Amino acid sequence: MASKQFLSMSLNPQAEYQPLLTGEPQTCGMRSGRVYLKLGEECGHHSTEEHEEMLTFISGQGTAFIGENEAAHEVGKDSIIYIPPHVPHNIKNTGTEPLIYIYCVAPVK
Repeated sequence: MASKQFLSMSLNPQAEYQPLLTGEPQTCGMRSGRVYLKLGEECGHHSTEEHEEMLTFISGQGTAFIGENEAAHEVGKDSIIYIPPHVPHNIKNTGTEPLIYIYCVAPVK
């Protein structure tokens, strides 16, 4: 059974990935983390399978490549994107500073 406890944490200032929520038993199924992409880096082409995902960009500029045809969408500070289940995607830092974002992945019931 997942915990029903409130949780609060701070983002670290390190230039690295930071896990935030890891799923059960910490949550009822949601997972999240902070992604830090250096200039030219990308997260890698993947799908969250049966989970939906939201990305909240907090720093930098980049390009999201969404779907089988990898349609390009510009992303950056103060923007979000929603990715439905089973949709392949990749995020690439195309800006001049680190691209930092928080992802939240949740199961679809």
